[in-house]
Amino acid sequence: MGKALYIAEKPSVAQEFANALKINGRRSDGYIESDTAVVTWCVGHLITMSYPEAYDPALRRWSLQTLPFLPKEFKYQVIEGVSKQFGIVSKLLNRQDVDTIYICTDSGREGEYIYRLVDQMAGVKGKARKRVWIDSQTEEEILRGIREAKDWTEYDNLASSAYLRAKEDYLMGINFSRLLTLKYGPTISGYMRTDRTVLSVGRVMTCVLGMVVRREREIRDFVKTPFYRVIGNFETGGGSFEAGQPPSEAVGLNFDGEWRSVEGSRYFQSPYLYKENGFKERERAQELIDLLSANPPMTATLAKVERRKETKNPPLLYNLAELQNDCSKMFKISPDETLRVVQELYEKKLVTYPRTDARVLSTAVAKEIHKNIGGLRSFQPVKDFAAEVLEQGSYKGIAKTRYVNDKQITDHYAIVPTGQGFGAMRSLSPLAMKVYEVIARRFLSIFYPAAVYQKYGLELVMDGEHFFTSFRVLAEPGYLKVADVSQLKKKSSAGKGAAAGKDGADPEAADRDGGEKEDSETNQKDMENPAFIAMLATLKKGMTLPVNSLTIKEGETSPPKRYSSGSMILAMENAGQLIEDEELRAQIKGSGIGTSATRAEILKKLVNIKYLALNGKTQIITPTLLGELVFDVVDGSIRQLLNPELTASWEKGLTYVAEGSITSDEYMEKLERFVAGRTYGVLKLNNQYQLRGSFEQTGKYYDRQ
Repeated sequence: MGKALYIAEKPSVAQEFANALKINGRRSDGYIESDTAVVTWCVGHLITMSYPEAYDPALRRWSLQTLPFLPKEFKYQVIEGVSKQFGIVSKLLNRQDVDTIYICTDSGREGEYIYRLVDQMAGVKGKARKRVWIDSQTEEEILRGIREAKDWTEYDNLASSAYLRAKEDYLMGINFSRLLTLKYGPTISGYMRTDRTVLSVGRVMTCVLGMVVRREREIRDFVKTPFYRVIGNFETGGGSFEAGQPPSEAVGLNFDGEWRSVEGSRYFQSPYLYKENGFKERERAQELIDLLSANPPMTATLAKVERRKETKNPPLLYNLAELQNDCSKMFKISPDETLRVVQELYEKKLVTYPRTDARVLSTAVAKEIHKNIGGLRSFQPVKDFAAEVLEQGSYKGIAKTRYVNDKQITDHYAIVPTGQGFGAMRSLSPLAMKVYEVIARRFLSIFYPAAVYQKYGLELVMDGEHFFTSFRVLAEPGYLKVADVSQLKKKSSAGKGAAAGKDGADPEAADRDGGEKEDSETNQKDMENPAFIAMLATLKKGMTLPVNSLTIKEGETSPPKRYSSGSMILAMENAGQLIEDEELRAQIKGSGIGTSATRAEILKKLVNIKYLALNGKTQIITPTLLGELVFDVVDGSIRQLLNPELTASWEKGLTYVAEGSITSDEYMEKLERFVAGRTYGVLKLNNQYQLRGSFEQTGKYYDRQ
């Protein structure tokens, strides 16, 4: 009986497989061997696509005459720095005493590609190959993956999409980078006074560059509009005021309300208004105050008191993009750094596979979820919560909730703690410990009930003019007690004044709309005051309240926010939302720009080639002058590369190949037609002079900085 060969993606992962299989054999150079099995490893990619000069030495020289470059058969070569390990792996794959190969590279498209290239280059024949697909590196999961390994041919469609992804990036990168460098590089060099400019263009990276530059130019072109709101400060006296009765002289609690122009107001639909809650000119706001304060003492009548309960459910579990976004905000680290940390946690058996787009669990995992929860009793920050979940049995019905959905999972379920690996915690950095805690808290949150808020909405009338305010009081913390309380307290305790816009609105969206969000500081303070909260419960329609003051609050519209590294990852994941065409948006739903495995690397590359700048302290992303010039070049030549529509639809096409909906040949035909068509289109252009004018316009902004 022949030996089994297990091939992993990294040495550390190979060791975990050896441990799980109890392979205590001799460790040789590049592999571990026992009497029955051999374990070896890649070191990431061992094979890469060959450059054009491998097809023809004349192609080493960049020339417009040799474009488009569309080889009929693609060539591959061993990466020079890892050729020794490839030689070791190749010999093992072809050893006569090896009859079964277990493919244990990362369970995803890229991991599949890594092995397929090695198998192809090594010329493996006559061996059974089985694909091991796992969600964590715990011993139990590794043994399950080996036990349930499927014939590798069941992953042929996934492999096809992996090959096509690489060919697509290669053809667009080689052709468009050479094309635009030769056509426009001298124009950029002439403007920037550099010797030579090489333009780096790619299917995904150029689209991301376009998103950042467009946002920056929106900010640059934004003209702030001042506006003036009228704020009334109202006082209560313990809730003792009845309609028609004079106010008590007792000192009460006060709160702010914002004037709005509603039907019946002197200013209803007036041209003097900025929206319905402010004026374009200070004089008009003062005019309103003068009218309302003409007959002291000022009082207002409670025209409406609304009370309702609002529930807030625990959020879905983390996928990589959501985790990268939160870590960017909480710890000010880049998506690349977050991926590095969570990959370390994965390799140390602490969390499940990180490169996932799913935010839910599978039905199979839900059945065994008590094991994950039980393990967290060994993790000090959340041990009491884990014990509480087990004691109350709240995990038992999880399979029937929105947190479990097999249809929303492609390769892997959400990132959750395995409940194992705590022996490795001593070697973790403080940052890795924090990231692990964030994942653990999000995971345990789903076993807790919703948070319940008591909401109050008040409408006051003063001489025919209406003032509005609202408050939100946390009545039952629910899942919030397991969440990071220090972070949530500020968000959940603040009163939601009328100026804050619609309840539950996305604050960043409000900023993009030029909104103005200024909760009253008084209202925020009062929500911490138990006496004030008790007072809210006593308010009744028809009460008369004293008006302490009427003031003008000046504000101005806000420009859109710049992307942070985290919000950019989310924007890449949700690229479909940027697409105006409803039919196309629905068609590519679930596909974004790049994949969970590649987005951080793309962002990092754009920073490394100095097209984008990343502020290490704030994680804010801005374009560089060079990045904007490259944007102008692409905008004037192959504009489609800047559009999320194109990039996301290509990604959707790769998904169709992986699903078997379309063939590789169909996809390649479309790809070659696109590359050739755009190349010929640019060759006919003669727009360098116009672009020079665009460069000078852009450069003026940087000259002023």
